[in-house]
Amino acid sequence: MLKMQVTDIGSREDGKIWIRKSVSSKYGVLATVVRNASARQTKTVRFLHVAFDTNGESFLAGDHHGNIYVFDISRNRFKLVQKTGQACTALAFNLRRTTEFLVALADYSIKCFDKDTRQLVSWMRGHEGAISSLSIHSSGSYAISTSSDTAQLWNLDTFQRKRKLNVRQSVGIQKVFYLPHSNTILSCFSDDSIFAWESDTLFCKYQLPVPQDGPRINYRTFAVTQDGKTLAAAGRSNLVHLWCLDSQQLLRVIQMPPKVKSVRCMDFLPDSFDGGSNQILGVLSQDGVMRFINIQSCKQIFEIGSHEDAITLAAICPKGHHIVAVMDSGALRVYDVRSLTPEISKPPQPLLKRVTKGKSSEGSGLKMKVFTGAGQRPVKTSGRRMQSKVLPSAVSTLDDKENDLPNGLNKKRLQALLRAFGEYPAKYRMFIWRSLLHLPENHAAFSSLTDKGLHSAYMCLQERYPIKSHKLQRGLQRVLSALAHWAAVFGETDYLPLLAFPFVKLFENNPMICFEVVATIIVNWCQHWFEYFPNPPLNVLSLAENVLAHHDKELLQHFVACGVTSQLYAWPLLETLFSEVLMREEWLKLFDNVFSNHPSFLLMAVVAYVTCCRAPLLLCTERKDFEFFFHHRNSLDISAMLKEAYRLMDSTPADIHPSSALSDFEPLTQGQYPIFNKYPTFIVEYQSQERERIRQQEVEYLRERQEVQELHAEAVRQQAEFEAWYKQQELLLQGEEQRRRILQEEESKLAQQRARLAAMKRELKVKELNLIDSSRRRFLKHQQDQRRIQLNRLDDEIQRKMALRDQETATAVQDIEVRQMELDAQRQLFEQQLAKEQERVSQTVRAEVDMRRHRAEIEDSTFQNFIQGNADVSQTNKKRLEESLAEVGQLEVDADWQAEVIKRLAKAKERQGKQRERLVNLSKQTRAKEEEVVQLMVEVEGKQWDDVVAKQAKLEEERRVDAQRRSLISQETEETEKHGELQKNREDSLMFVDHPKRLRSPCSTRGLLQKTQSETTNISLINQSDDSNGFSLDRGRGELDSKERELMQEIRELRIKLAARARATDFISPSTSSVHSH
Repeated sequence: MLKMQVTDIGSREDGKIWIRKSVSSKYGVLATVVRNASARQTKTVRFLHVAFDTNGESFLAGDHHGNIYVFDISRNRFKLVQKTGQACTALAFNLRRTTEFLVALADYSIKCFDKDTRQLVSWMRGHEGAISSLSIHSSGSYAISTSSDTAQLWNLDTFQRKRKLNVRQSVGIQKVFYLPHSNTILSCFSDDSIFAWESDTLFCKYQLPVPQDGPRINYRTFAVTQDGKTLAAAGRSNLVHLWCLDSQQLLRVIQMPPKVKSVRCMDFLPDSFDGGSNQILGVLSQDGVMRFINIQSCKQIFEIGSHEDAITLAAICPKGHHIVAVMDSGALRVYDVRSLTPEISKPPQPLLKRVTKGKSSEGSGLKMKVFTGAGQRPVKTSGRRMQSKVLPSAVSTLDDKENDLPNGLNKKRLQALLRAFGEYPAKYRMFIWRSLLHLPENHAAFSSLTDKGLHSAYMCLQERYPIKSHKLQRGLQRVLSALAHWAAVFGETDYLPLLAFPFVKLFENNPMICFEVVATIIVNWCQHWFEYFPNPPLNVLSLAENVLAHHDKELLQHFVACGVTSQLYAWPLLETLFSEVLMREEWLKLFDNVFSNHPSFLLMAVVAYVTCCRAPLLLCTERKDFEFFFHHRNSLDISAMLKEAYRLMDSTPADIHPSSALSDFEPLTQGQYPIFNKYPTFIVEYQSQERERIRQQEVEYLRERQEVQELHAEAVRQQAEFEAWYKQQELLLQGEEQRRRILQEEESKLAQQRARLAAMKRELKVKELNLIDSSRRRFLKHQQDQRRIQLNRLDDEIQRKMALRDQETATAVQDIEVRQMELDAQRQLFEQQLAKEQERVSQTVRAEVDMRRHRAEIEDSTFQNFIQGNADVSQTNKKRLEESLAEVGQLEVDADWQAEVIKRLAKAKERQGKQRERLVNLSKQTRAKEEEVVQLMVEVEGKQWDDVVAKQAKLEEERRVDAQRRSLISQETEETEKHGELQKNREDSLMFVDHPKRLRSPCSTRGLLQKTQSETTNISLINQSDDSNGFSLDRGRGELDSKERELMQEIRELRIKLAARARATDFISPSTSSVHSH
């Protein structure tokens, strides 16, 4: 079990990566970093992506919580630099500003942060899918972000999008990245096509050839050496393709061990002494093991990871010192490369070496096969375990050399397979064809041909051979131009487009392979075709005719009888390579057999086609019928035709067999294509010269024609200008004359219109004056009517108000009469009450007098006993004095109450004073009657008071007489005097009050005082009601008077205004005098 240091960073934002540095010599693990969600929980937060900086001393790591950490290996420190809140999908840490880094997030956006300040520098959006990779230019100023549907180029100085690469939905993008220390961009697509672009101009520099044969690799991961010259590509197989980007050729195919089913990730391991041409490639497979192999010796150097502790992603330090792997458990593991293998960073071996003897060592420990050449695919073997065999010596027979093909194929075995099934498997057909034809894949030579551009003979190819597909049209032009640049005769060959078109359509995506296939066919199967150029190859056609004469004389005699030569029945098949008479599948099956046999097989196939169709051909007698037959598809069994071709190959005598006149198969040479000069050069050159001369003449003719046309156009233009000028002048003169005539007519019309207008103005003026006069008169009449109506309305208002005033006056008089009647009734009632009260008071006085007289008699009778009854007398006097004091107190209280009532009445009288003044004339009688009532009351009160005073005086006199005899009489006399003074003061106070207010008088008894008070209150209330009624009546009359005065004032002002207006309008109409007088 592996024991190592494990660092749990947890929720810490910084700290040490390892506590004690110790490297396992066996596994090379420097540290293992995990992050648990919390101290109590063991749930691990998975790390997703890592990325090294340019120095290789620190790297970024992002987890699925969105936390970004910087791990500095040289300083043994880690630090949390950002919390994005969402999982990252790609990282980049090699920007021009070393403190900044890019993070591709799960919301399809890219953010740039500063690791020191932890600030957001920029936020870039534009992708609609998850971003799978970020590639930075070597300058650090540009970045490419890749998703499955698009790739976008960003300027990291302005953080603006510069370009966008869109693809069809059927073809996805695998990866787009910069080559190290280069301005070249590689774009890799899901159909295994790889393009190279210039980063400044985005011009396509080249395309790596797509293998057409064998199963697809489905490239998913790519790696480039630091010098940018070697590309490693792998995918869903155990094969790794190594491409040379300088020559655009496939260097080799490395087959990984059988345990490897697919490749997840690859990266080259840098070396200090390899000069950037890295030799060690790290390959991470689906089993989680990353194997490092030497791409030259195909040896496995070391491996990291295991099935139990699998690796999901790995990043290698730019200096090759460390490897950081993201484990399947979500942890980070840092490996020290120098402890893993001692072969890294070794100095190169010395140049001087000594030759020694020794046994050759057999293959390396890594079981893999290395194939060289173009388009390699492993040979499928059976599931049985193959036993190793010792190969024979290097000496082999000539037959074996002839039958050996590239890529481990054997021609005899392929021919046997072909005889058995009649065709090759469609899946491997292109691969077998390329092996059978020994295609050299001379990229540089083909590029030199294509760099010459389109040949002049095929500039207008679309006019002669219109094709719907523009891509196919361009591909055909490119291949034909390359053939014409290779050999001049192909620029003059009319049937070459017909011959090459099937192969162009077949190899549409690989023009170099198409060119080499067509060139190989021309060199081998088109031997002696151009010896009679520009005529058809009569010598080759005669070979076919000889074979036909040997095997079917009847058909040949029929052709001769109908005047049909080999140029009519054989040459159409040869110049189109049967593409006009066969379907696609039939044509492919035919050429499976053609490429697998001697070049003479093509002629045998022509004869076999003719003989297989002998029945309809024998029925044809017209030449046009034969032409139609050999230029259109016919019902033919291709298997029977091939069988007939093989029979002809085998049964034809050697003296007439085409193989005796045709050479064996010779492939194209490696590096450079062979020289093709098997044609009459002088004719071709003559035709070329003639064509060039004709072209020059055409150019000269076209130039002269252009000049003539320009001169003619100039003359026509000048003529047209002159004619237009003259016509314009004529039009101007005509227009001027017409305008002059129009002006004269307009002036005459204007004069007439002015005269009519003047007459109309006069009429309108007269009408206007009449209207003004009539309107003035109508207005005056209207004003008079309005004033008359207004006066009538005022008169009616006055009459109405006068009637209303009379009604109110009558009503007021009636009210006053009713009030007078009420007052009379009240006065009579009051007189009756006064009489009753007087009678009662007189009775009381008489009773009191009688009582006092009886008391005096009693006193006289008891005077003799005075001395004896002093005590009794003093008690009696005391009681009397007490009664007198109580009576005086009661009188004082009554006087105070009466004074308060008088004050209140005075205040009420003051408020009503002004109102009473207005009704003086109307209320004189009422006031007089009230005064009479009051005077009567005063007289009654005075009489009563006089009686009381007299009685008191008499009583005092009697007491004064008795004082001489009694000692107590003197005291009573003093008290009586005091009582007299009190009564005098009260009379003086009552004298200041107006006589209507003296409604009550003091009396000697409480009952009398109370009754008098009630009567006085009734009188005051009656007076108050009378005053209020008088006030309301006076107020109504005052309002009527004020309204009447205001109405009269308005009438007076209105009449003054009417008179003034009448005087002002006297000079207009004498009729206004009536209004004035009115």
